[in-house]
Amino acid sequence: MSSIAMRTPDLEWLKPMFPGFAVSALVAVSAQFLSDHYGAPAMLLALLLGLALNFLSEAGTRTAPGIEFTARTVLRLGVALLGARISVDMLAGLGAPAIALVVSGVVLTILFALVMTRFVGRGWRFALLTGGSVAICGASAAMAIAAVLPRHEKSERDLVFTVLSVTVLSTVAMVLYPMISNAFGFTPRDSGVFIGGTIHDVAQVVGAGFSISPETGETATLVKLIRVSMLAPVVLSFSLIIRVRGLADTVAGKRPPLLPGFVLGFLLLAAANSIGLIPAFVADLAGALSRWALLIAIAAVGIKTSLGRMVEVGGGAIAIMIAETVFLGVFVVAGLHLLA
Repeated sequence: MSSIAMRTPDLEWLKPMFPGFAVSALVAVSAQFLSDHYGAPAMLLALLLGLALNFLSEAGTRTAPGIEFTARTVLRLGVALLGARISVDMLAGLGAPAIALVVSGVVLTILFALVMTRFVGRGWRFALLTGGSVAICGASAAMAIAAVLPRHEKSERDLVFTVLSVTVLSTVAMVLYPMISNAFGFTPRDSGVFIGGTIHDVAQVVGAGFSISPETGETATLVKLIRVSMLAPVVLSFSLIIRVRGLADTVAGKRPPLLPGFVLGFLLLAAANSIGLIPAFVADLAGALSRWALLIAIAAVGIKTSLGRMVEVGGGAIAIMIAETVFLGVFVVAGLHLLA
């Protein structure tokens, strides 16, 4: 009894998370109900319902901590579980040209950002921050890159703006990109490459991909995780270049892990599935749990997103983010047409 009593407080941190998680789960269940009855994509409905409840994510509300937890941790759990349905055969089916297209898009978007900032009076720090977040994995990349950039008086503002911008742009892209994919007549596989290779945040990639088809969703998630995996070499390269040029801060703060844990979980499950260690019924169960985790997480992402705050930042900074997003999208579309 004493040992049980000693372990009980370890779960106390979950209590403040419950209200926000419960709201997100309720939105997800409502979205699934509407999807079953009216045929609209559940992911899209969860996002739109969540946007209408943005006030629940404001600081000081009981639901804010749980919504933040759901949008990050539950999302990552969902993506990791999705690895049980991925195999090396799928990666081989994606093909070296498509993988090269995705990697090239990351590198060229960062270089494009460095060029664009010269025209709007922004510095190289802002270019690396915004370009890296657009090219790799949105808010997670922004926070990892910010940790290695030399700090200045506007560091916090730039980070908050970048995180907000990539979230809003990803939300818009989640709605528009499936339409663009259909307009270009992409196959489910090419749609997955387009969506996974262009949308910033993992949650919106999953939402947009699965709103088209399961095959598109799985391909989009795989392509997105290739981009996410580039976070480690990109951040490491930034850090080394900054140090070599003598621009690093003299006191380094605590930095986030270069490769997110949920990516490692995804890769481990995918590897286990590839060599036949995961039975079919377990893979199906993991897929179902993954889908619900992602649906709940996308509802939380919608609740967190505030479209109105975009106008609080200067037009030049917004133009850079939009230009980087458009550049990446055009590059991937052009590459898919050339590969075809």
